[in-house]
Amino acid sequence: MNVAQNIVAGLDRILTMELVRVTERAAVAAARLRGRGDEKAADQVAVDAMRQELNRLAIKGTVVIGEGERDEAPMLYIGEEVGSGKGPAVDIALDPLEGTTICAKNLPNALAVIAIAEKGSLLFAPDVYMDKIAIGPGYADGVVDIDASPAENIASLAKAKGVPISEITACILDRPRHGKLIEAVRATGAAIRLIGDGDVAGVIHTTDPDETGIDIYLGTGGAPEGVLAAAALRCTGGQMQGRLILDTPEKVARAAKMGISDPKRVYRTQDMARGDVLFAATGVTDGNMLAGVKFGRNSITTHTIVLRSSSRTVREIKARHQDLEKF
Repeated sequence: MNVAQNIVAGLDRILTMELVRVTERAAVAAARLRGRGDEKAADQVAVDAMRQELNRLAIKGTVVIGEGERDEAPMLYIGEEVGSGKGPAVDIALDPLEGTTICAKNLPNALAVIAIAEKGSLLFAPDVYMDKIAIGPGYADGVVDIDASPAENIASLAKAKGVPISEITACILDRPRHGKLIEAVRATGAAIRLIGDGDVAGVIHTTDPDETGIDIYLGTGGAPEGVLAAAALRCTGGQMQGRLILDTPEKVARAAKMGISDPKRVYRTQDMARGDVLFAATGVTDGNMLAGVKFGRNSITTHTIVLRSSSRTVREIKARHQDLEKF
C-alpha cells in the first residue's frame, strides 16, 4: 500500500509532523513582528508562510475555514485549493495568526493554528458569531448545555468535577456584549479569566485545566474559530456546543449558500469535526499552554502541540531550529 492509499483509510501519521512544520513556519513569521503594533502585517506574513508550507504537502486540500470568503481574502480564503494535488482529499481549517491584536501588542496566547480532516468532515461555517460552551475531557456527555443558564452549567460542572463552585474558573472574551454573562458567572462564586482576544486558545485551555487553570469556556466568538476549537476538542475528548448567530436575513442567506438549512441548530463537537482529525498549534507569544517563539543568535526555538483524534494522542514538540534559512 502506498502512502496516498494509507492516508485515505484515515489520516496518515506522516501528516502529524508535516502539520507541525506548517504551524512552525507561520508562528516564526508572525513572531518577527510581535509587539510592532501592525496587526495586518503580522497576519499577512503568517498567511504567506503557512500557504507556502501547505503547498508542499502531498494532499488535495480545500480550505473550509480560512482567512475569509474569496472576495475578502487574497490567500487562504474559504474554498481555496492547497497542497501538491497528488495526495488524498482533505478539509483544512486554519488561522495562521490566531490573535492578531495579541501579537501586535505582544500579549499572551497568540497562536498559529491548523486542523486537517478527511474530506467532508469539517463544518463549512460562515464568518459570523457563534454562541459557544466548552469543557475538557473526562466528563459524561451532557454535563453542560448551551441552553442552560450559566449558574446551572457552573454548578453541574463543579459537581461532576467534585469541587466547590469557588474552584471553577470560566474563560470569557472581554467584550461589552458579555456584561450580563460575566455578572451571572461571578454571582455563582466561580472565578473568571477574561481574555482580550484569541478564543481558539481560550477553548483549548479547557483541555488541560491543571495546567491552564481554565475549566469552562463561555460566550460568543467567531464561528470559524469555533470549528478550529472543536477540532482540538475532538482530539482530546472534550465537549463543545455551538449555535450560529444568524440574526439578519443577509446572514441567513450566506449560511444557506454554505449548506446550513437550520439557523437554530446546536452543533456539537462531532458535528463540527468528524472522522479522523489532526490539529496543531504553535505558540507565537508566550501563553498558558505554549511558549512563544524564541530567537537566539544561532537558532530559533518553537513550542507546538499536535493532536490526533483517532488515537487521542497529545504531543508537545519543543524544537530548536539551527537551519535558519528554512524560515
